[in-house]
Amino acid sequence: MIIVKNRILFFCITGALVLASIVSTLVFGLKLSTDFTGGTLVEVTYPNGRPSVSDVSSALDQVGFKGYSLRAAGDKDYIMRSPELSADQRTALPLVLSMGSTTEANITQYTQVGPTIGTELRRKAFISISFVLLCILLFIAFAFRKVSQPVSSWVYGLIALVTLLHDVIVPVGFFAALGHFAGAEVDTLFVTAVLTVLGFSVHDTIVVFDRVRENLAINKERGRKEPFEETAGRALNQTFVRSVNTSLTVLLTLLILFFFGPASTHWFALTLLVGIIAGTYSSIALATPLLVVSERWFAKQTKKK
Repeated sequence: MIIVKNRILFFCITGALVLASIVSTLVFGLKLSTDFTGGTLVEVTYPNGRPSVSDVSSALDQVGFKGYSLRAAGDKDYIMRSPELSADQRTALPLVLSMGSTTEANITQYTQVGPTIGTELRRKAFISISFVLLCILLFIAFAFRKVSQPVSSWVYGLIALVTLLHDVIVPVGFFAALGHFAGAEVDTLFVTAVLTVLGFSVHDTIVVFDRVRENLAINKERGRKEPFEETAGRALNQTFVRSVNTSLTVLLTLLILFFFGPASTHWFALTLLVGIIAGTYSSIALATPLLVVSERWFAKQTKKK
């Protein structure tokens, strides 16, 4: 009940988070990887010890490589991202990375994505997220079709959609800032993480909404007249511990993956961490208070008629 009664405070916190995320996205923008822009991804291993970034960069600069980025991976690897390489550059790359054969360098991965494929991936990523949101809206409206009082089933679906938009905007804003300050790039794994967050978040939201539905049915069976705010608050109290414990278990796993997992999943785990925290917050502190506000608004509209 504390969250429902203090919903204005939580609405302000939510507004601040969303505003900060939108500003971050607009100011910094998303740093798209070669998956979406086209280009080349190279992973190179130095079995006898990795040279410094400055040494490798100097070798690349001397032969005319431009617009690339180098990121350490593991103890002996570098991940290099660059615009699409010419045939001559591809031929020269192994020798350049070996710095004129002064050190042993083995290219373990070489991926080249054309601009057309990058554009197609970007379009499909946007369609995937939009389609998931639409399906969730329709599913919740169908699942709650027998709940018409005091809130329509469509309202449950729309509120779930609002919370999911929050759960997308916050990780995107966070990643925009991370890309600006730490060089994090948005790739297909980022899209996968966002879709995973949406599924996790809507699960928590539906659990709370379903308990609201059960409490409404119990009130009707017993002929108990109770303000909707109290019914919704009780439902939130009944599911609060379960939601938090489930999220903490997942977060613990993701923290281990973030600190001890391979470099290729580093940003993926971080996106999931931020997204699941945002999703847990929205399902607890945003979805149910919005349901209460909606019920009050519909009640006022009914009285006016």
